[in-house]
Amino acid sequence: MSTLHAPAAPPEARRARGSSRDPFFDNAKMLLVTLVVVGHSWTLLPDVSTSSPVYVFLYSFHVPAFVLVTGYLSRSFTFTRRNLHKLATTVVVPYLVFETLLALFRTVVGHENFGVLYVSPHWPLWYLTVLFLWRLATPLLTRLRPPVAMAVAVAVCLVGGLNTVPALDLPRTFGLLPFFVAGLVMTRAQFDWLARPRVRVVAAVLMAVAFAVATVAAGHFSKEWLYWRTGYPDLEVSFWVGAAVRLGLLVVAGTLALSALSLMPRSQRWFTSLGSASLVVYLCHGFVVKGAEYAGVGALSEKDPVTAFLAVTAAAVGVSLLLAATPVSRRLNVLVDPITTLTADTPGVLEPEHHRTETLDRLALTHRDPTRLS
Repeated sequence: MSTLHAPAAPPEARRARGSSRDPFFDNAKMLLVTLVVVGHSWTLLPDVSTSSPVYVFLYSFHVPAFVLVTGYLSRSFTFTRRNLHKLATTVVVPYLVFETLLALFRTVVGHENFGVLYVSPHWPLWYLTVLFLWRLATPLLTRLRPPVAMAVAVAVCLVGGLNTVPALDLPRTFGLLPFFVAGLVMTRAQFDWLARPRVRVVAAVLMAVAFAVATVAAGHFSKEWLYWRTGYPDLEVSFWVGAAVRLGLLVVAGTLALSALSLMPRSQRWFTSLGSASLVVYLCHGFVVKGAEYAGVGALSEKDPVTAFLAVTAAAVGVSLLLAATPVSRRLNVLVDPITTLTADTPGVLEPEHHRTETLDRLALTHRDPTRLS
């Protein structure tokens, strides 16, 4: 996104003049997907993923922020033939492809047992299933006034905590819905407001306070609350207690997600162009993390926990940058978006108005393409 300048033209006018990508969203996507990779890599270190303050702090905001950005970039989704086709080719097909590949990888290489294929998403493919359901609900949600849409989303989240059926990761679909809807109802002006200097100072203070609280709270509550995937019955709490805790978490996570987005750079940076490959990074990093797990990387933390933490974190950042690099992401896009990639130069194969699309525009979501993962 652009930073605020006093006489600047409205965002709509800036886009109308031909700005095809907004640096803020590419920056946010790249930084947030890198945090996802980092968070998943910390599962290799038992001490970090169970009671570490930094783990609790990260999981308190990075997925909600990721979902919020996805919601904002999904606002234009409607039930048109073109959008439904894109939803199928950029969400459903990649889900089927990577569910198959990850299942094979986990059984052949890792000798793991897994759940029902395609019905119970393999980590981290839950995001595609919830994204599919959220996108289908988008045209209905955008017809509601913003306060009503948010109230509906919060109600679904709180009542959804009663659900214990894991199929298609419905618990997360319900639990994280308020963040998606928050993105749907937010305006560009509100994102610009987050970039104001005073707001950024408050955001930095809130993030610092949250980390301080995490140092005290870590290890004293179930981290399942932070995953938004476990129902109240499984957490052994009543509906009223569960709903109260979840409502509190909505407030905390929403505040921290907005704070994180406030601190995101608005201008073009060296990593901005890599944000176009966020979907590639998200779908492919699981193989690297699982491979490291099978190689016994976690055992390093037993000898030197601090060095292991720093090394794993740095490696996770490196993996994210490597997967997002154009030479790598362009090739991996054959798996991430096989139909569009293979038919890009064959107009008419799948849709009468098929048009050629540049590789970088196919790699991830832009605000002109409402069916890609943020």
